[in-house]
Amino acid sequence: MDTPITTMPVIDFWFEFGSNYSYLSVMRIEQDAARAGVRVRWQPFLLGPIFQAFGWNTSPFVLQKAKGDYVWLDMERQCRKYGLPWKKPGNFPRSAILPLRVAVLAAEQSWMAEYCRRMMQMNFAYDRDIDNKEAVTAVLSDMGLPATEILEQALSEENKLKLRKQTEMAMSKGIFGAPTFFVGEQMFWGNDRLDDALAYCNDLLIYPDA
Repeated sequence: MDTPITTMPVIDFWFEFGSNYSYLSVMRIEQDAARAGVRVRWQPFLLGPIFQAFGWNTSPFVLQKAKGDYVWLDMERQCRKYGLPWKKPGNFPRSAILPLRVAVLAAEQSWMAEYCRRMMQMNFAYDRDIDNKEAVTAVLSDMGLPATEILEQALSEENKLKLRKQTEMAMSKGIFGAPTFFVGEQMFWGNDRLDDALAYCNDLLIYPDA
């Protein structure tokens, strides 16, 4: 018998469209969580303000050349591992404010996961800029969604504030990178910790006082 959605364990998935490791998690989390009997709560946020709070004006993968060189080799390996298309972005990290404004608006909509996968593929599989109306409109329209209406809502002052508050919440929770997963108060950082986070969800069902 399927577990009622209201009683399923929940994983909070904090991600950013400009984050390469978030790409790996966005592309697999829905399927992996369903297999584990876990509900995903999508939590888009902006990494830029968090990096700025550390005194960084860009990604540490850019600031630290050795780390950056490693990351791009690692992304090739990881994409082969998961069977994902990959093209190193010609512009990294890409701004993604508009796509994230749509994501924070749509976080609880049934089309959220597919939208996120398509935006990530545009950035990391096709090496296309994503922070413009044309790109976001194309994704929404291809999904059969009312792009003009959604963009109008996404650009409202109320929704802009919502994304800012999401980012402030991420900072208050101690998030320092993406992807980050929360199961209750337990934080798991990095795509390679997704499996651990999902396993922890099920441990809570077996050991509720853990």
